[in-house]
Amino acid sequence: MLRGFHTATAGMLSQQRRMEMLSNNLSNANTPGYKADQSSLRAFPELLLNKMEQANIPTTKPISFTQNQTIGALHTGVYMQETPPKHTQGDMRPTGNQTDLAILNQTLPEGASIFFTVENQDGTPRYTRNGNFAIDQQGYLTTNSGLYVLDENNNRIQLQSDTFELQQDGTILENGIINSRIGIALAQNANGLTRDNNGLYSLNDGGALPNATNIPGTDFQVLQGHIERSNVDTAQTMSDMTAAFRAFEANQKVIQAYDMSMQKAANEIGRIN
Repeated sequence: MLRGFHTATAGMLSQQRRMEMLSNNLSNANTPGYKADQSSLRAFPELLLNKMEQANIPTTKPISFTQNQTIGALHTGVYMQETPPKHTQGDMRPTGNQTDLAILNQTLPEGASIFFTVENQDGTPRYTRNGNFAIDQQGYLTTNSGLYVLDENNNRIQLQSDTFELQQDGTILENGIINSRIGIALAQNANGLTRDNNGLYSLNDGGALPNATNIPGTDFQVLQGHIERSNVDTAQTMSDMTAAFRAFEANQKVIQAYDMSMQKAANEIGRIN
């Protein structure tokens, strides 16, 4: 019975963590470029129970041997193994702001994704789908958190004003003259990236992703005056939250039933009338 407590508690903890993940997705439903986390529940390894006992054969010279009887498998509960982001395309929302940029996926290798390249505070590259950019006092193109947006050569992009023109391949024109080309990085395995704060991603080893331009099988457009919305499906998320809550309640009732059985065993079965 004590194993039953453990199994039901593992189920409650898994559903609680799933609820926290879904709540975080819902709170970021209006965050530009946000990629919803996904949960995957896995079962702990099963235990195969066997009953071992010593048996004796009553002969002139007693013979003793070990009997091994298989009882069956014991399930030990579930756990939430990982929460990888879902790197699907979000809807495009026009803003009319010239510094708002969005990446429109055309053709990508399976499991891959592309990102804007920005410079973190420590000088290392970071990657984001949030194109809600601005121009600082020095004329540099930055994210809404103040990080510098980089071009295809990993240099900061400095502009004369916010009246620049962006071509669909990411080339920035000022007065008809090419200023630079915005850096678009390709992650062949998007789930291998580490999610940081403010919608940023990085490589586990701190390295840099290759430029997505002219890579075979990769085609994209960069739209000016648009923002990529979050890919969170609010209706599905709320439905999943209800299912997680019901599963949490079911495990809670199992624990209550075990608790009542233990209380009865302690208070009534051993009582002497």
